[in-house]
Amino acid sequence: MINKRTKIVATMGPSSNSQETIEEMIKKGLNVCRINFSHGAYEDHAQTIRNIRSADKELGTHTAILADLQGPKLRVGKFEGEGLQLVDGKEIIFTTKKEEAHKIYITYPQFARDVKIGETILLDDGKLQLEVLSTNGKDEVKAKVLHGGLLKDKKGVNLPNTRISLPCLTQKDLEDLEFALDMDIDWIGLSFVRSARDIIELKHIIRSREKHARVVAKIEKPEAIQEIDDIIRETDALMVARGDLGVEIPLQNVPLVQKMLVNKALKSSKPVIVATQMMESMIQDVTPTRAEVNDVANAVLDGADAVMLSAETSVGKHPIRVIEVMSAIVTEIEGSDQIYHHEEAPAESQEDRYVTDSICFNATRLSKRVKAGAIITMTFSGYTGFKISSQRPKADIFVFTGNKSILTQMSLVWGVRSFFYDKMVSTDHTIADIKYILKKMELVQPGEQLIHLASMPMNEQGMTNMLKLDKV
Repeated sequence: MINKRTKIVATMGPSSNSQETIEEMIKKGLNVCRINFSHGAYEDHAQTIRNIRSADKELGTHTAILADLQGPKLRVGKFEGEGLQLVDGKEIIFTTKKEEAHKIYITYPQFARDVKIGETILLDDGKLQLEVLSTNGKDEVKAKVLHGGLLKDKKGVNLPNTRISLPCLTQKDLEDLEFALDMDIDWIGLSFVRSARDIIELKHIIRSREKHARVVAKIEKPEAIQEIDDIIRETDALMVARGDLGVEIPLQNVPLVQKMLVNKALKSSKPVIVATQMMESMIQDVTPTRAEVNDVANAVLDGADAVMLSAETSVGKHPIRVIEVMSAIVTEIEGSDQIYHHEEAPAESQEDRYVTDSICFNATRLSKRVKAGAIITMTFSGYTGFKISSQRPKADIFVFTGNKSILTQMSLVWGVRSFFYDKMVSTDHTIADIKYILKKMELVQPGEQLIHLASMPMNEQGMTNMLKLDKV
């Protein structure tokens, strides 16, 4: 297996969903498989999930699964022939009733009620641009074509100036969520998040089903950027979804927004994924463009926990090769000192977590001073894994846990490698046993300094309150 710290997320699809291909991708550096609910039937998704788990069993790995809900994605309907040609300066009517010739059907019942005169309508990732001229407030909107072209079936619609009244979880999302929870998925991606309330609603459903899934808030709306601190407080992870984000906000703003989101996520100890068009040319080609190499490298330098592939692995010609190339870029950049040691001292606090946060902070600082080979933490909730990772130590991060559900979840988190361990006898015995396991696996070397974190007494699975410096 490739030993890198930045994780790779790959979207599953016809090119990549066989067990054999998944195994090869894992060997080349794949850590998280994304199931995109915008496409495919449940039977196909169920088979893909079975293949991922069989591949893990075969290889002894813990690959995370991310179920990506479509959210209130607006789309146009179908057209006769090749599509509808939109001519600059001409007027066109949008309808929410049913598909009619020379009108554009839109899958958004409240469209005519929500848009206002002068607002912008963007079609097909912003390639086509229109301006609202009038609305009957019920089912029809008249718009003028500013930048035309051929509009094909089912293309996406973005309304950057409009406050959309659709719920964050559509009926389709609720059905997809039920399926994902039945399959015990690790991470749920929530699309078009607008406020922290969207996250709270999703978490409430997950809890009511007594499932362990954690939430990834996909940032692709201007409203989300305005509410970002509240969203980060409620979510478990972030995704910088640059496709829709680059249409909803001016595209020149995206690089600084990406850096801001990664920085805030790091400070909050929440994993962050950078997504969209990272290796787009490799859908067809066997090598990426130099600009794409730079893009992946910059995401790693910014501090992203994970970089994501979409069509490159779902329908692309070279799913295994693209993982291999991305791993090579990531591994090279991880040789740079500037991505390590972002220790964040915990704020003075009376909270339960203050002791744990202080121990994690001091563990990473100590690891730098003594050039430790590894920081080893025993955790049931995974909290110390997230916390240590966010400080970006140069030492390896090994998480030992008796909680099977976090084994795969931690595969999204920067630098973390997790191991199942449930023999919590005494602190001294456990530390000695774990050291023996790591030495046997050749993950630590004789003479190396190790830092152990645990809670005492160990069998109570309480907050982390112990740090021990040890030598192999």
